[in-house]
Amino acid sequence: MTKVLLADDDVELVGMLKEYLEREGFVITTAHDGEQAAKEALTGEHEIAVLDVMMPRMNGIDALRRIRAESRIPVLMLTARGDDVDRIIGLELGADDYVPKPCTPRELLARLRAILRRTQIGVNIEHDRQTLVVGSLQIWPGQRRAEWNNKLLDLTSTEFSLLELLAKNAGQTVSKSDLSEQGLGRPLTRFDRNIDVHLSSIRQKISAFSDGRTVIQTVYRQGYMLTRE
Repeated sequence: MTKVLLADDDVELVGMLKEYLEREGFVITTAHDGEQAAKEALTGEHEIAVLDVMMPRMNGIDALRRIRAESRIPVLMLTARGDDVDRIIGLELGADDYVPKPCTPRELLARLRAILRRTQIGVNIEHDRQTLVVGSLQIWPGQRRAEWNNKLLDLTSTEFSLLELLAKNAGQTVSKSDLSEQGLGRPLTRFDRNIDVHLSSIRQKISAFSDGRTVIQTVYRQGYMLTRE
């Protein structure tokens, strides 16, 4: 039974989503303000958190910032439709994905399942022994751990999935469409900057250990490529 934290100050919406997700087999804990949401997310009792951006006492962005200071729990943000600023800030702070409001319960369920598929991969002994090495980058897919020059990269679940995909195709261009479908678990949509923001974050985290070298290249109008050193 997957435990989900659902945080939104719209009590009616939360009630509807809770009822729908519980029918799909999820166990739902609700919160109606940012402070309560951050506190609940840090209990370690939930597999994923859904945070609305606009909440009283503490907004969703600040709640996410507090959560990321202590936890890597996957976070799905609910943002106002067309509000690119909140989406980009959320992704930069470590949100795994976002859903624009108003959204249907089915759409929210699809995004939740896509994130959970990336974070709850069954680990068997043989798979856990495999190591993916590209120059100074080492990735352990079964453990969902990545290091650069033996230094741990503090990646969100989405960032790990994208970096792993680039590493498996090192030296080749991976299209944004493939990154979205295989890395995020959903088709790329028009004007979607999700991939760009996640890749920017990965670059910054790697550059801290790589003397500022750019190891993930942007291939104009095509996608991204992890270079072989």
